[in-house]
Amino acid sequence: MTSRVLAGTVRRTGDDDADLARAAHLAHSSKDLEEHEYAVRSVARALEPYCSSMNVPESPFVLDLPNVLHLATDVTGVLHEQASSLAIAAALHPTAAVCGTPTDAAAALIAEIEGMERGRYAGPVGWFGADGDGEWGIALRSAELAGPGDDGDPGAAHRVRLFAGCGIVAASDPEAELHESDAKLEPMRYALA
Repeated sequence: MTSRVLAGTVRRTGDDDADLARAAHLAHSSKDLEEHEYAVRSVARALEPYCSSMNVPESPFVLDLPNVLHLATDVTGVLHEQASSLAIAAALHPTAAVCGTPTDAAAALIAEIEGMERGRYAGPVGWFGADGDGEWGIALRSAELAGPGDDGDPGAAHRVRLFAGCGIVAASDPEAELHESDAKLEPMRYALA
């Protein structure tokens, strides 16, 4: 099995030279590397009971996407025969990348600060077959469509609520985190335009 961990992000500029410099900065940013390490450790801890062997690379690589650059690590493992992808998805949810660590304390704080139910946001999405095989992801950079009457007002128009977020560590700058979240919303805004 393979689990790709994404944590630590910067917006792309569209200029190849500038983006190359941003990728180099991201790969050496102590703040982003710390954020990434929390996420990698949470995934490795969750997978360990299901694997007979694991490979957890010491350093991430930079994943180049159309609108952002991410720090990424592919955690791989050889699963015990009885391990199904559904059991693994349940064990991984929620990862530190979307909930923080330690999980229980972070989840309680997020619920208090966000003041809303996340619903499907940051939850596992995917498929699994009768043989236990499957593929899972996390519902990030998503949208929720509310139709007329969904909020008790039958005359209300359709509304779309977009979701994106970022990891917060001690060295996080609130303004930079806001810009990161804004960059992550870009694909959904484009899709809805």
